[in-house]
Amino acid sequence: MAGLFSRIFQLGKAEAHSVVDAMEDPIKMTEQGIRDLKKDLQESMQSLAQVKGVTMRLRNDAENQKKMSVSMERKAMALLQSAQEGKVEPSEAERLASEALSRKEDASQKALSLSKDLQSQEGMANQLQKNVEKLRSTIQRYENDLITLRARSKTAKATRKLNEQIAKVDSGGTIAMLEKMKAKVEEDESLAKAYGEIADTGEDLDAQIDKALQGGGSGSLPQSDSLAALKAKMGIS
Repeated sequence: MAGLFSRIFQLGKAEAHSVVDAMEDPIKMTEQGIRDLKKDLQESMQSLAQVKGVTMRLRNDAENQKKMSVSMERKAMALLQSAQEGKVEPSEAERLASEALSRKEDASQKALSLSKDLQSQEGMANQLQKNVEKLRSTIQRYENDLITLRARSKTAKATRKLNEQIAKVDSGGTIAMLEKMKAKVEEDESLAKAYGEIADTGEDLDAQIDKALQGGGSGSLPQSDSLAALKAKMGIS
């Protein structure tokens, strides 16, 4: 039993530690611990059954010896009564009565000894019964904890895998690459827009100049101060 409770203590101690060696699987360790405890429980129940069997035999033997003691005393009394009634020779009656009383005393001593053994065995049986119940309760608690441990393990592994993937994305510079691409696209868009405005402006001005040179203008363009000065210098009204 010392080995049994030593293993229970070790398993409970391992359960209390939050850090488990990387080479050890806590679920497999717990499963093995539960298997060991179930084996101990089976052995303990066998021992309990044996002790209870001994207890029953001792109780029966003690009761039988008590009955024999009472029976021998009654027989001794019956022999003496028969001698008084003349049914048996007094000397023979006394001899047999003495033998009966001797057996009575022997039965009484055996009954007393068996009763002491019975008391000891009952105490042992009660202690074993408590140990069995405690062990059964411990196994049930560990099995419930194992169910929770399995669920937590699956969640932890899934979370770890997801976090590792996210970490790889960040460390690979994907976000930085996206930012650079975004800046490049915005730059290209700005350049395209600028070239478009320049192209539109150039086409309008050329068209106006060609139209003016061909005499197809329908009115005078607004003159700037520079243009008026140039015309005055050239003598153009």
